[in-house]
Amino acid sequence: MQIAIQPGPIDPRAVEAQVAHGGCGAVLSFIGVVRDNHQGRSVTGIEYQAWPRMCAKVAQDIGAEIRERWPHARVALVHRTGRLDIGEASIVIAASAPHRAEAYEASRHCIDRVKALLPVWKRELYVEGDTRWVHNAECAPVDA
Repeated sequence: MQIAIQPGPIDPRAVEAQVAHGGCGAVLSFIGVVRDNHQGRSVTGIEYQAWPRMCAKVAQDIGAEIRERWPHARVALVHRTGRLDIGEASIVIAASAPHRAEAYEASRHCIDRVKALLPVWKRELYVEGDTRWVHNAECAPVDA
């Protein structure tokens, strides 16, 4: 699995190009964007921090899980760091496979594992001026 952690905007088409090949019948993208609310609070933006070296190791492990379950699937992901505004892409995951079901399943597994395990930290910025570090409580680790 290919991974990049970057401070600048993500080009979803470039991430798709990393996984496209002649034997795939499906290429799909998941694009996670910053929303303007969370748990009833108005959000003005998000700040992400990451541990890139550990992200590479975790992504390698997630990639191994995907190869074991969907051997013909290819997956790439790019995650933003720094300050993001509402509507900006924070993560893009592209998956390809010979058939759409495999691509969807591999992509879903990837985002669930990323949310549960990737060492990326998110701080929400609120309209009132305060901030809060949040975790992905909705994404308890899933069995590999």
